[in-house]
Amino acid sequence: MNSFKNIAILFALVVLVTSCHNDKSRNYQYMPNMYESVGYETYGEAAFLPNQSEALLPPANTINRGWLPYEIENSPEGKELARLQGSPLDSINVDENLTKGGQLYSIYCAICHGDKGDGKGTLVKREKILGVPSYADPVRNLTVGTTYYTIHYGLNSMGSYASQMNTEEMWQVSEYVMQLKQDLTK
Repeated sequence: MNSFKNIAILFALVVLVTSCHNDKSRNYQYMPNMYESVGYETYGEAAFLPNQSEALLPPANTINRGWLPYEIENSPEGKELARLQGSPLDSINVDENLTKGGQLYSIYCAICHGDKGDGKGTLVKREKILGVPSYADPVRNLTVGTTYYTIHYGLNSMGSYASQMNTEEMWQVSEYVMQLKQDLTK
């Protein structure tokens, strides 16, 4: 009698487990929020803006935090105007600005321009990029303004770094490049 009970309980368990199983869909979701998004989609319709099916534009005359618009246009005339421009950074914190500029330079610039600014970075040594000039080249006539202009807009095969660094960081790198130029010309 006792074995009959055990067989009946086992049979009931097997029937219960197989009746709940469905091969066509998932039966149990461990974390349902990972499968079904509860956030707003970028191009989805928002409840507070009916019939709006495109990404929202920022309000007029607003700028990103830490980024200031650059008044000089991207043209040869603009580059000559930038040549006359000085750094707006605080002259009291020169060492701090050069330290931060050096750190950013080693992240973004040294791979091509080299740690010393001599145009012999890792990519140049491996011949992945050719023609990176030294900062000591007198023909280039580098100033802090033209360096910032080049970082902001890019020049020749060098792209813009305005999306990677904010305004202050670009000026710090520009000042660090001027320090490298000074060290190379000694």
